[in-house]
Amino acid sequence: MSDTSIPPAAAETNENLPRLKEMPDWLYLLREFEALYRHGSAGGSASIRAHRKRVRDTLSAVIAANPPITRREPVTRPVTAHLGRALDLGERGAMQGMARALREVRGGLAWEYGYEKLPKALAQKYAYSEVLGPQGPVRADQLILGFVLFAPNTTYPQHSHRDIEESYISVAGAWSENDAAVYAPGSLILNKPGDEHRITTGDQDPCLLAYAWVGPSERLSAPGMKLTATRKARAANGI
Repeated sequence: MSDTSIPPAAAETNENLPRLKEMPDWLYLLREFEALYRHGSAGGSASIRAHRKRVRDTLSAVIAANPPITRREPVTRPVTAHLGRALDLGERGAMQGMARALREVRGGLAWEYGYEKLPKALAQKYAYSEVLGPQGPVRADQLILGFVLFAPNTTYPQHSHRDIEESYISVAGAWSENDAAVYAPGSLILNKPGDEHRITTGDQDPCLLAYAWVGPSERLSAPGMKLTATRKARAANGI
């Protein structure tokens, strides 16, 4: 196993920071993303095909530029107690390459909520970690890649992303979006900007999703994440 730690620097300038190709475990993780978006099926959808191309073209350019990797302090959340199980499940199935690559860098991940206000119950059962993007260890302006982890029996409430096109690819665990179907590891779901969506997970196992966000740099750097008000709350406010 190679050393995936990012050494602290007294002055963290780009000249002092390690480059992506000097940190092979991070490079291998990004190559797993690139392979998913290059070789996975679009299922006959022109929109998914175009989204896949946008993701892989931008990612290929980032990898070729060999950017510096910035250090982020590792942060855990209650839900990360389920990460080991999620990776075990992922390594048994179709997404074993991604699960194994993520395991190698798990000690350097910062898990976040992304919302100013989050229901207490959800704070115990959800978090995400950006690996490439404006806040990621690997910096990029036009693309965000990361992972979102859910505990078993979780409902991630209705929400949308303004100006951001989003895809999820299942790494481990069963889940559904908008109660429409059950998605297995390897499945890709595309949400266009502004699409309302809600995620629910199975009763027995955690769910780990890889995600990609594509959009204007100013929106990716400040996505303004917020949950959609419930019907009850909208009715109370006359909406």
